[in-house]
Amino acid sequence: MPQSTDADRIALAEAWMAQDPDPETRDELAAIVEGARSGDAAAAADLADRFDSRLAFGTAGLRGEIAAGPNRMNRVLVSQGAAGLAAYLLERATDGTTPSVVVGYDGRRNSQAFARDVAEVMAGAGVRAILLPRLLPTPVLAFAVRHLGTSAGVMITASHNPPNDNGMKVYLGGEDAGSQIVAPADAEIAAHISRVAEGTTVPELPRGAFETAPESVVDAYVAETAAIAGPPPAQPRVVYTAMHGVGWETMRRVLETAGFDVPTLVSAQIEPDGRFPTVTFPNPEEPGAMDLSFEAAREAGADLVIANDPDADRLAIAIPDPSAEGGYRRLTGNEVGLLLGWLVAQQVTGADAAAPAADGGGTRGTLACSIVSSPGLEVVARAHGLDFAATLTGFKWISRAPGLVFGFEEALGYLVNPATLRDKDGISAGVAFLSLAAAAAADGRTVADLLDEFVERFGAFASSQVSIRVTDLSRIAGVMARLRAQPPAEVGGVRVERIDDLARGVDGLPPSDVLRIRLDGGARVMVRPSGTEPKLKVYIDAASAEGTVAERRAAASDMVARLEAGMRELVA
Repeated sequence: MPQSTDADRIALAEAWMAQDPDPETRDELAAIVEGARSGDAAAAADLADRFDSRLAFGTAGLRGEIAAGPNRMNRVLVSQGAAGLAAYLLERATDGTTPSVVVGYDGRRNSQAFARDVAEVMAGAGVRAILLPRLLPTPVLAFAVRHLGTSAGVMITASHNPPNDNGMKVYLGGEDAGSQIVAPADAEIAAHISRVAEGTTVPELPRGAFETAPESVVDAYVAETAAIAGPPPAQPRVVYTAMHGVGWETMRRVLETAGFDVPTLVSAQIEPDGRFPTVTFPNPEEPGAMDLSFEAAREAGADLVIANDPDADRLAIAIPDPSAEGGYRRLTGNEVGLLLGWLVAQQVTGADAAAPAADGGGTRGTLACSIVSSPGLEVVARAHGLDFAATLTGFKWISRAPGLVFGFEEALGYLVNPATLRDKDGISAGVAFLSLAAAAAADGRTVADLLDEFVERFGAFASSQVSIRVTDLSRIAGVMARLRAQPPAEVGGVRVERIDDLARGVDGLPPSDVLRIRLDGGARVMVRPSGTEPKLKVYIDAASAEGTVAERRAAASDMVARLEAGMRELVA
């Protein structure tokens, strides 16, 4: 909704303030308007940034910085989003039943206020609205959609984004089975939201009474999650951090129910705190985010570090490593995913890779991962006679794989219990990984030993990622266009065998702006724009099954390094 003059934007801002129920964002916007009126160029530019576009509703719902205006996260935008989602659900309810929604929220700034707005507005529109009893992890909300049999779920969270961000994540029940929304639902909901924003002010939206979910919902999640772990045969020494998020209360109950000892806690990060005071970014993947965990692990002599992100849908694992600075190394998302996939494959088939399923596979479940995650999961699936599926990035796709028994993505997301919920879950994955470590410890082995055994059985799978951050998004489009128009014949001196343009819907996948480069020797490079940040992302994978464990690792790592150098030249 672009406007041509400062006066137009000032008028829009005044209309926005008139409907904003939040005094903090009203006052914030009033100061900017006053500055723009007095000729302050920075204030005028700020208004343009806030009012010349609107925060888009997509398959990730809404997510952005908390501030006033349609291009920010605030109570006006959340109320409009709730009214649009309600209209969508009512439109779909053709059988005369009343649609329903369950709403959850984490410990970020404004999360509870946003959640109450969603529940009240949707109740006022005629949707049965149920609010979870307190701040809880995202996996509990995803579980509640299925457990309560609701038409939809809304989680107020920005996961591991910077402190001043928040978001609104949408799940659908019924035939969607509690998965996140995908096309065309996102566009249909967005159209309803636009109609609300254009035709109704927030004070005009009716508000109704919502229900509060009973504690039995949380109890059921705890019981079903704890059930994935048998009685621990050993008790590894564990350090746990919630990264200032909401994971610990629920994780503690699950661990106790499953019979595990209470871990050593990173006390400075264990309570919910939306300011995230001890980390630059509350994301276990970020450099420095796990420094306090490593410090606690050294003091405790820990065998394992378990970290959740702030809404506990992701999991990071670290293990002792004498060669690493500080004595501990965070495993990559691919390493954790491959070990968990191997664990689930053995559980499902009752057999190790040395004894594949007698039926030849395909009848007892599917291991799935995103197209940019390690190809090693397919090797595990085939060795155990299971199906394999590679999906587009995001658990909205992974969770929909037919016959799913396990899914993961390299960005620290894992689903080990798809019968319980249909989204990544850092709590259940943490318990599953702890069970794996406990079983190894009972046999006198470590997680590092398990990684070696994986390489010995299936080969070494090395991976790397290149992220190119830009200020001008056209640069990303230009690189993608150039790679399509002038496809490289080699990367880092390795011959290109084939380039698949996934924009054409390759392998039955929905069209996506991704290039897959196949190289001599089986290595692979994936290139795509980031879906959430102004970045071009390059994913590099190589494998080796020749020689000793050390030789396999070295060969795969050397190939990845060679391809990484070549790709940096190509996308520069």
